[in-house]
Parts: sequence; structure tokens; C-alpha cells
Amino acid sequence: MVLDQQVWLTTASREKQEMRALCLDLNTGREIHNLLVFSPDTFFRIHAINSYATPTPALEEGFVYVHFGRYGTACLNSRTGDKVWERTDLTCEHIQGPGSSLLIYKDKLIVHLEGTDVQWILALDKRTGKTLWRTERPREIWDRMPEIGKKAYITPIILQVAGRDLMISNGSAACIAYDPETGKEVWRIIQGDDSTISMPVEGDGMVFFYTSFVTGADGRKYAELFAVDPDGRGDIGDSHILWRMKAPVLQLSTPVVADGYLYTIDSKGVFHRIRSRNGEISWSENLKGKFHSSPLFADGHIYVSSTRGETLVYKAGPVPELVSKNVVEGEIWATPALVNGAILMRTSEFLYKIEER
Repeated sequence: MVLDQQVWLTTASREKQEMRALCLDLNTGREIHNLLVFSPDTFFRIHAINSYATPTPALEEGFVYVHFGRYGTACLNSRTGDKVWERTDLTCEHIQGPGSSLLIYKDKLIVHLEGTDVQWILALDKRTGKTLWRTERPREIWDRMPEIGKKAYITPIILQVAGRDLMISNGSAACIAYDPETGKEVWRIIQGDDSTISMPVEGDGMVFFYTSFVTGADGRKYAELFAVDPDGRGDIGDSHILWRMKAPVLQLSTPVVADGYLYTIDSKGVFHRIRSRNGEISWSENLKGKFHSSPLFADGHIYVSSTRGETLVYKAGPVPELVSKNVVEGEIWATPALVNGAILMRTSEFLYKIEER
């Protein structure tokens, strides 16, 4: 996260038993803060493609909020580095490690803790860390699922619909819209039997999200990409899904919406351009490698980065026109950030700032 020439990121070392927050100068890369936030006695197992510092910090004027899942959540003074508050009592059994990032909404910090044991969404007072509300995923849906499928790793979004704010949060068995002031459910769409990772996105008056997988009549598992009219109440699965498209399971990458089209890379490495209003596939391109970070749109181009450290730049248009291919040292798992005409790119080895000279 970037604000006021500061770049904030988190890191963790199981060997050193440390979870840290780093602050770098945006212009020079100089280290401003290197803060030990938590030092757990025990590190629980994680998935091979996860880390102990996967959640992205949330940043606002004067404060940065960091989250390490079950290990703790904290607010730091972004100028001095002092810890303002911390919570280490919000625990869950992630099984494969934390993944959901924080979201700031007015005076609240939204925290997702969804494991095999509990599936909670909390709003904390962002100045004190005290719980303002806590919502549990609906038991009538989650109780029917196998324990291993109840976990989720998504980050929600806030959008305004018909004059009110909605928080769209895609869990393992349902995508649910909540009132972010109270945590009360507004609508739901039920689909899936396992964890979700990809974020929902908004565009052209619709919400797009990948479901977790379902098992078809032939026994094969698949997910779906849904386009939804978000102006509804109750169970809107039969009334507000505008179009749907089958997709491979275990979708990590979040789509991006640009100029009436949805650009998305599925978990098999197929890059699609989809007309947002009707789900019509404009083109598809089979890419080599694994793409776990999400595509970006800027200045008429789509940027997609692979775990091999390669970034492909496509012109956003009616044919898949590859404009540039760039390689940096290390693997790319995190989604790059666009800042003032530059790209911040984190690899397994370095943090890069790339800009046109």
C-alpha cells in the first residue's frame, strides 16, 4: 500500500519467529521503518503457495493497519512506527494460512477470519481496535459443508447501490452483501463447496465474482464466473444473476474491468476478454506459466504477471495484441501496484519500482 510517498508491506520469518511491517520511501526505496509487530511462539502449517504475510496492509493518513491472520492484527503510527493497538485474540484455524486483506470503511476496519472452525467477519474501531460488530457466516449453509471446505481467503469490496453502501464478501459457499455499518446481511447467492480466494470486482453497474467449486452430474468439479445485479434483497440467486460462465476450480486471480470488458486469467492460465454486459467471450489466449497475481489496467493496456517473474503487456482491444514482455528477478505472486505512472512490483527477491524514463 502506498500513501504520502510511503510504501508499506509486511514480511514474516518462521525461522526467526518474526512478523514485521516495512516502510520504504517511494522515490528512493530507502527503508524508513522496519518494525517487529508479532513474535509468535508457534507457526502453524500453510499451503505451499501461501506465506505468513500474505494479507495486504490497509493505509490511511497517519496510520497503517497490518494483519497476519490468527497471529494478530495491529494499528501502527505511520510516521513514528509506534504501535497504537493490537489484537491477538482473534483466532481461527486457517489450515492453509491467512490470505484475506483488511478493508477500511469510515471509522471501521473490516477483518475476515474464515477457517475450518469459525467463519467470522468483524468490524473493529480503527482507532482503538475494539470490536464494533461481528457477523458469522450463515450456519444453515456452512453446517452442511465438509470442514475443510469452510475456509476462505477473499478480500471484500465496498460499493454504493441505490443510495446505500454494500460490502460484497464472497465466502466458500455463498457470496453475501452486508451493510458495512452493522454487519447485517442484505442479499446472498449460494454456490460452492470449498474455499474462495479471488476478490469480487465492480464494473458497469454489476458485480463479478468467481464461485468456489461445485460437482457436476458427471462427477467433475468446476467453478463459475458470475455477473450479478447488486440491487436486490434476500436470496437473489434465481433473479439477479445476469450471466454465468464455467471456469476451472481454485481461482486465485481477480478480474479487472475496463471499457465494458472483463479481463481475467483463469486457474489454467487462459486469458479471456469478456463483454461485461452479456458474458460473450471476445477472445481467449492460452498463456504459458502460472498467473496467481491479478491483471491490471492502465493507459489502455492490460498487465499480467506470472510466477516466473514475467509480465506481459497487452493492448486492451478486440484482438489479443501483445505489446511487450518484461522479466524481473524472482517470482511474482503479489499483484503489482500502479502509482503516479510507475509500477511497484514485489517478487520473491526484490521490490521494484518501474517507470518510463
